[in-house]
Amino acid sequence: METRILIAEDDPRLREVLCDYFASKGVRPIQAENGAQALEWAQQEEFDAVLLDIMMPKLDGRSVCRALRRTQDVPILFLTALSDEEDTLLGYELGADDYITKPFNLSVVYAKTMALIRRSRGSVRAGDRMELDGLALSLSAQKVYLEGQDIPLTPKEYALLHTLMSHRGQVLSREQLLRHGWGYDYQGDNRAVDTHIRRLREKLGPWAGHIRTVIKAGYRLEG
Repeated sequence: METRILIAEDDPRLREVLCDYFASKGVRPIQAENGAQALEWAQQEEFDAVLLDIMMPKLDGRSVCRALRRTQDVPILFLTALSDEEDTLLGYELGADDYITKPFNLSVVYAKTMALIRRSRGSVRAGDRMELDGLALSLSAQKVYLEGQDIPLTPKEYALLHTLMSHRGQVLSREQLLRHGWGYDYQGDNRAVDTHIRRLREKLGPWAGHIRTVIKAGYRLEG
């Protein structure tokens, strides 16, 4: 299976270096020199991952990420000189899967990109089921089974688990989780997510180790 990635970077030298490195590893890179071109490519073609600079002409990387997340779950990595914590958190809140600051090591960028691609391809969905390491979600019945045993969850606990399973390996903010569990109009304290995550972990026992807390960012399902 050919691996295709989109690299959006307005610095032509860095863009060429990235493309040459990925090509040397057997990955087919497609280049975009600005955000508008990147969005056009991503909406017309299918990619295994998208690497985005943030400060690009015509359309910045954040806007591209926001637009893609409305319709796609393709892995997105930000490659940027913006290293402040607030910039990093904003990137995750917009739906980015990883955030790498410049200057960076090419081998690290490659490793992180391929890890996200493997996770994206590894989400097991068989018709009505989602499965991971002994846990199965029945989508139509909205039931959860762990090693074949029915685990009784509340609707909100199920919604949170389903959302985490659907975005395995991706950091999700509390606000993103609230949209799925409570709906877009929820105006309460986003720390309510922490309470439901705690109860969900209690019910899932040792399997709950897959649910990781990302300090100051949210939660991520690993596995």
